[in-house]
Parts: sequence; structure tokens; C-alpha cells
Amino acid sequence: MSQRDLRTARNLEEPISLPYQTVLQAMQRGEIIEEIGLMRAGSNYTFLVRIEYQTEQMLAVYKPRLGERPLWDFPDGTLCQRETAAFVVSDAMSWMLVPPTVLREGPRGEGSIQAFIDHDPRRHYFTLDENHDSQLQVLAAFDAIINNADRKGGHCLLDADDHIWGIDHGLGFHHHPKLRTVIWDYAGQDLPEPILGDLDRLCQQLHNPDSPLSQELCGLLSPIEVKALIRRVTTLIAERTYPLPGSGPNRPWPAI
Repeated sequence: MSQRDLRTARNLEEPISLPYQTVLQAMQRGEIIEEIGLMRAGSNYTFLVRIEYQTEQMLAVYKPRLGERPLWDFPDGTLCQRETAAFVVSDAMSWMLVPPTVLREGPRGEGSIQAFIDHDPRRHYFTLDENHDSQLQVLAAFDAIINNADRKGGHCLLDADDHIWGIDHGLGFHHHPKLRTVIWDYAGQDLPEPILGDLDRLCQQLHNPDSPLSQELCGLLSPIEVKALIRRVTTLIAERTYPLPGSGPNRPWPAI
């Protein structure tokens, strides 16, 4: 798959390949013309919607703020912002891990809107093989960066081009260590040099409060969460290794 193309869906049977930036613009500016239905697998209200942009229609996943279930350890009404922040970080690193995601108004109020990736739900982290190692190494580093507290196996989507997409990042960016993931394959191993180079570039952007990345994240996360993000990136660069599991719960439940 080209780094500028993204395979999303026009409907549940028909995939559509569009330039990455076109899909992002559709999420930002497209008209939500239909609410197809509630996606019942999640613990929060999640809707499949149809978006029309220019001459194209495509599917998207809409998570309204008002549909978020309160949690004891995350501030109420912030999960949609964290979903968006995960895309912002992925996009800033040109990693194409998170489908284009924006925070905007929808039919049920403000929420995150994410491009729906055409995929086979029977294929997920636990069905992948060594051919996907390089992509999983990037995904494992990404989860450490955003402090992902909910990387289930089913949150790794494999599209028709064999590209892995990570979804469901509402439980990320907490300022306390909360990394819970099924991807501990690389724990304690050296970070690959290309990933370290990307982390260096990310760190430079984060340390510049006037950078577009810093400005955008400050609108999505609290100041203490932004500082914790910078600290995690700086630590990864200094230690040059994937983190080890912590003493608390370090795997999500259920695993898929």
C-alpha cells in the first residue's frame, strides 16, 4: 500500500482506496449523511456513519462524547479527545498506525470521527505471524508513547493490503503509568534505529510549544498529560529499549 493511500469502505461489502489526505479531509469536512447503526462490541456508544465528501461516500466510526461511560481513572468526557490525540501523534510521525481521526460535531454532539478500515474481523494480533514483526515493533513503540491502557488483540486491524491499523485509543495518555497491552513480544529489546530517529523528531516537536503538534495536543490533553507524554518519549530515547511490564495489571481483559 502506498504511504498516501488508505483502504477504507464505501459500504460493508465494497472497499475503496483513496489518498490518505482525502480521507482525512473527509473526516474533517465531510457531511454525515446517515447513521447506519450502533456498533455493539464496545463499552461506550459507538456508531457507524456514512460521510459524503466531494464525489465520494465512505464509512466512519463516530464516538460521541455523550456516549462515554464514566471511568474512575480517566476524566469524564475525554475519551474522544484521546482517540483524536492518538491519531495526531501517529500522523506527526508519519507512522500511519491510526486511521484518520478528528474531533468534531456529529448528529449526537461532539465526538471523534474515524475512518472505517475495511478488514476481516477474524484476523487480529493473535493471527499474525513473523511477516508482521516490523509493523508490530512500531505499534508496540506507539503504545508505549501514548501509554495505551487497552491494546487488545482485536484492536489490531489487518487490511487487504496487509497493513496493520490500531484502533480504540480512548484509554491513552494518562499521566500515571498504565500500559496494558497484549504486545509484550519486544519487552526489554533494543528499539530499532528508524524508530529512534522518529522519536527524536517527535521529541523536537513536543519540546517546541509553538509547533503545530504541541498546539493541537494542548487542545486535546491536559497540561500534565502533555508533560507526561514528553517524559515518556524522552525516556524511550534515553533507554533505547522497549519498556518492561510494570508491577500492576499489564494486560487488558478480554485479550481480544
